[in-house]
Amino acid sequence: MTAELVRGQNHPLPQVRLEIRISAGVPVLAGATLGDENGTVHGPQRVAHPGAPTLPGVEVPRQAAAEHRLAVDLSAVPEAVHRVGVFLALPTGTTGPLRFGAVPAPHITVHGPDGTEIARYIVSGLDTEAALIALELYRRQGAWKIRAMGQGYAGGLPALLADQGLPEADTLAAAIHGTTNPGPTAAYDHGTHRANDAVRNPYDTPAPAEEPTLGGPIDYSHPRRPRHTAPPPPPPVASPASGGQPAPPVAGDAVGWSMEERLYNQVWGMFEDLTRATAAYRSAVDFADTRLERELDQALADPRARLGDGNAAVREAAQTRRDQLAGQARAALDRDLAQLTAESEVVEPALPPAYARWDSPAWHGYRVPTEPPMALRLGDLHLPESLPLRIPLLVRLPLEHGLWIDSGATAMPEGSFADSAALRQAAMETAVALAARLLAVHPAGECAVRVIDPAGAGTRALWPLTGAGVLAAPPATGAAGVTEVLERLTRRVDLVQMAVRGGAAGSLPDDVDTARQLLIVNDFPHGFDDRAITRLRYLADEGPAVGVHLVLVADRADAAAYGPLLDPLWRSLMRLTPVPDEHFADPWVGHAWTYEPALVPVGSRIVEQVLGEVAAALIKHK
Repeated sequence: MTAELVRGQNHPLPQVRLEIRISAGVPVLAGATLGDENGTVHGPQRVAHPGAPTLPGVEVPRQAAAEHRLAVDLSAVPEAVHRVGVFLALPTGTTGPLRFGAVPAPHITVHGPDGTEIARYIVSGLDTEAALIALELYRRQGAWKIRAMGQGYAGGLPALLADQGLPEADTLAAAIHGTTNPGPTAAYDHGTHRANDAVRNPYDTPAPAEEPTLGGPIDYSHPRRPRHTAPPPPPPVASPASGGQPAPPVAGDAVGWSMEERLYNQVWGMFEDLTRATAAYRSAVDFADTRLERELDQALADPRARLGDGNAAVREAAQTRRDQLAGQARAALDRDLAQLTAESEVVEPALPPAYARWDSPAWHGYRVPTEPPMALRLGDLHLPESLPLRIPLLVRLPLEHGLWIDSGATAMPEGSFADSAALRQAAMETAVALAARLLAVHPAGECAVRVIDPAGAGTRALWPLTGAGVLAAPPATGAAGVTEVLERLTRRVDLVQMAVRGGAAGSLPDDVDTARQLLIVNDFPHGFDDRAITRLRYLADEGPAVGVHLVLVADRADAAAYGPLLDPLWRSLMRLTPVPDEHFADPWVGHAWTYEPALVPVGSRIVEQVLGEVAAALIKHK
């Protein structure tokens, strides 16, 4: 059965040898990019286009045309390739159209080696785009899938190639367009490009002594295996012991130099898959609803269908078709959710403390690390269609932006908190849990936590830190305490900046703490005058680059009373909440993700145990 794909939807590929057929209505250029797991294309030798149509496992047409056929053998692409992007571009320097919005929507079908149609996709909704990534074939847990992309670029082929990470995007784009009008630029691909392929591509076979003849069938043999007279069969997608089912997920199967990096990349791969699967489901349901409305409008436009049993039959048939489409979309989403849930159940127990929940076994038997982590878990993200699946929210360290923990969240589950005081307490507890995690995942002495609590309102929430004795100094209170801490950290930022610019980063005064500093400000902006706010703005802007990071526990409504002065500060920080709140948007389709903080389970003493180890290590470090 052919899969009707919509933008963002993915579909498993039953074969690895494919033929991709493109119908564009007007002449277009077709090509393919070979990217790593992150989608980066490492050099022009990883781009198949009319001037260099053949790469290991990929062959594209040699000229612009309204109809194209691309041959792909995913078993023959280099091992470093995890994504194959099929792109289309309108030729330049011709009298043809300059944007895809002025031409028929490209129609793309994917076929198996026997001609069986696997999937089809109509790239609709285009406007000013002059180039686009139509489809993406990507490797996930050893199996290949297809994803309907439809990602357009108004800047044309140069913008598309630059987005793939190619530093020579303009030059390569000019050479590709030059294939439609042969001239000096066309020689780039046949000469320079092929020379680069032989020198810079370690995964391909060495270039033969004679220039190969362009054209002919694609060579399906693997570039690093002995050649056979016939193409090797595609690898099985499941072992015989699995009963024909896909291989079970494995923790750390993403790329990376270490298990920590592989787990980090795997978590974000899960996040991206859930984003696109949900987008495909929502798009399909929207399409079904729109078609239902259109069919009903057409039925009502006919006066003969408004009366009698015919109208009811038409409405029922239209509703049935709508429900069938929505049901198919939900079944596809449920299939993807089942796979992601199985992967999450494997990945979550394997996460190191910096990535793990507080109730994870990773915290039992905790020891102070000798190296800082590459990322930190701030909480969990989920979408309403994917409950109860949660994706860890991981951010790279050191933090590029400060954090604003909202003590005045507007969207709270009913009955979560009796009053605003309880909410402020929960916000401070969220900040303390974050500080405890930062201290725990850094080597002793490499991270210091300072607290400004002007009115002493956070004393109870701060007890895990003050009781363990892991703060760099007692919490600062009153106007004098606010001024002293801000002056100390501002001086540190100034001195480190001067030392770095002067090339003498190791020549700081003895009283300057070289550890990374985390400043928690409770009940902000109470207790801050204009000068203190200016210094805090300075720390927020300049501090992260030299190791000073902010966590503000504040209600934006309170900050609004100070006028527009604090609004830029609020916008420059990452907002977290002590209760579930839909305020995170992904960079692909803008889903409103529900964020849940990484809180310590009620009654758990794991933080006290971990901070006890941290305190003992700090004593030895001194």
